[in-house]
Amino acid sequence: MAITSQQMKELEDYAEKKGISKFELMENSGKAVFELISKEHDFLGKHIIIFAGHGNNGGDGFVIARYFAEFCNVLVLFFGKEEKLKDEARKNYLKIKDNVTIFEVETSNDLKCFKLQNNIDYIFIDALLGTGIKIELREPLLFGINYFNECEAYLKVAIDVPSGVNPDTGESGSDKEGQIHECNVDLIVTFHNIKLGLEKRGDLKEQVRVVDIGIPVEKPISELRIKV
Repeated sequence: MAITSQQMKELEDYAEKKGISKFELMENSGKAVFELISKEHDFLGKHIIIFAGHGNNGGDGFVIARYFAEFCNVLVLFFGKEEKLKDEARKNYLKIKDNVTIFEVETSNDLKCFKLQNNIDYIFIDALLGTGIKIELREPLLFGINYFNECEAYLKVAIDVPSGVNPDTGESGSDKEGQIHECNVDLIVTFHNIKLGLEKRGDLKEQVRVVDIGIPVEKPISELRIKV
């Protein structure tokens, strides 16, 4: 059964009441993404680029970076500022800060300094925005989405929901001029249940893989306050 972003939040809160912290859920999420990619795709010898924002989706990306860094060259393109990171995302940022290359992007000029090599296969991981996207898309996240789409990669993966896609309606995000933006991906790894917006999008639904992140299953979705 598809769930809304609010229902997912309630499930995470329920898990916390059962003794599974938000930090543990973030760790489980990142590890599950790494395990799925590593089992189903040839990742050895590839360079991993994590496109990360400063929210929880970015936190998932930092966890993924840590796991891949044991086997691959990993770069985090961080479209945010360290001081804006909070709670679990900040903790996971600090865990990789000394071991993974992190390139902070604030303007489009920053990306001009960064060039992909033609003789290397890349795996892009979209951890810019997750289920929290309900607002007008702005810089520097817009730079991240556009750069993600412009560059070629062996595999492009979205974490939970492609950045720019509303998790509840499936609608694409837009900038202040009304132009549509969303990350174009080959694979969407979503957590616990497919999100309602993805189910509504026939062009995205077939790309979705659902992974378990350790949320207790004894609380039926039907008991949540927000009905699908």
